Parts: sequence; C-alpha cells; structure tokens
Amino acid sequence: MAERIWDKFLTARDKEVFKLAGYGARAGFGKRPALLIVDVNYAFCGDKREPLLESVKRWRQSGGEAAWDALPVLQNLIGTARDREVPVIYTTGVRRSDNWDAGSWAWKNERSGEKPGASNRDGNEIMPQIAPEPRDVVIYKQKPSAFHGTNLIGYLTLLGCDSVIVAGTATSGCVRATVVDAFSYNLRVTMVEDGCFERSEASHAMTLCDMNAKYADVIESSEVIEFLSGLPRGMYNLPRGASQKAAE
Repeated sequence: MAERIWDKFLTARDKEVFKLAGYGARAGFGKRPALLIVDVNYAFCGDKREPLLESVKRWRQSGGEAAWDALPVLQNLIGTARDREVPVIYTTGVRRSDNWDAGSWAWKNERSGEKPGASNRDGNEIMPQIAPEPRDVVIYKQKPSAFHGTNLIGYLTLLGCDSVIVAGTATSGCVRATVVDAFSYNLRVTMVEDGCFERSEASHAMTLCDMNAKYADVIESSEVIEFLSGLPRGMYNLPRGASQKAAE
C-alpha cells in the first residue's frame, strides 16, 4: 500500500490500532454529490505567491505556497463539476466592519481583526482564479463549519444531494468542522487531498488521517475528477444564474 501523507507522524502502535479497530474503510461516492469549496479567499491564500513565513506576516491565516499549489487543482475540480452540471458551493467569511461579531475567534488569536499589511484586498473575497459563476452558490459563515448558522443543509436538500466532495482550507479547522458536520447529517463525504491546505504541515497531515479513519474518504483530485466526469448532466435544478435571468 502506498505511503500516505500522515504515515510519518504515526507510531507503529498507532498504525496497528487503526488496522485492528477497522478504521479507514472506503465509504464510496454518493450518487448525487455537491462540490464544496471551503474558504479559499485572500485571507487564507494571500494576494501573491510567496513563502509561508513571509505571507503569514501580512495574512495571518495564509497557507503560503500550499494555497497557491492547490488553486490549479481547485480550478480543474470546479471546471469538471460545472461541465457535468454538478452543484458548486463556496463558503467564505463575513464580518462587521468593527469586528464586533468576531466573537470567540478573538479569544484565541492575538492578531484577530488585524488588516493585512500592504494590501487593499478584502480577506473574505474568494480568489479570482476560482471565482464563483452565476450558477454557483456562495455561503457566508462566521464559524468553522459551513453548516453552522447557514442555509447549507437546506440547499443540499433542495438539490437532492446525498454527498459532498470537500476541498479548501484550513484542513484542520473549517474543512474539518464542515466534514464532521456533513458526516453527522449522514452525507457521504469525500475530501480532496491535494485540494486541501493550511499553514501547519503536521495539523494538515493528521487531520487528513483522522478524517480518512472515521468521517470521509481522503483521495486525490484525479480520482474525483474521473468520478465527476462520469456523471450525467441534467441531474440537478441549479440556479439559473444572472445570465439566464437577464435573457428572459
């Protein structure tokens, strides 16, 4: 079996426990998935490709080079999903200008509310390389999970989805919280390994390990794209989008 990204962080005992306990079984794709892109915005990517430790000085949540490596992967995933008319759902943050609604976020980070240095970009703006199109859905959230306090589960119900394919950031934070909540709603969950990123190598790897053990199938984008490419068009009642509405 090929080595996984988390193997170097596991002891021999850990590996044996996972094996004996039966963790990591493959759940498989659902029949009606949605592609969920979590928080791939300037706050988590920065406004240019630069070394992580430099990017974090200006964008405290930046994933540095890992974020920019993931963007082409996400472009391919999103392009395939749109071609097959599979729902593409984005999440990003929303905050009052005075940062009052940061709430508990402010308790665990000394730089909470800080504006990025030498940039006029809104941190919550989704990266232009993967910008939403009129038929896509954007969810605005204030806590880690895409489900917390949002319309996401209602939209998935409206679309008749039985599963989600999740990519984005941060692997150990908002992605993890979203995956666990999706699992809790009895949705089948796939995580795109090379489409997830964050600033901590160990946290990234061990979160993928935990998710693959219990809550999701963690697989490469190539396999996800192959699956999406085989889906028939016309399965979903997607938003008509601004262009269709304007043409009426």
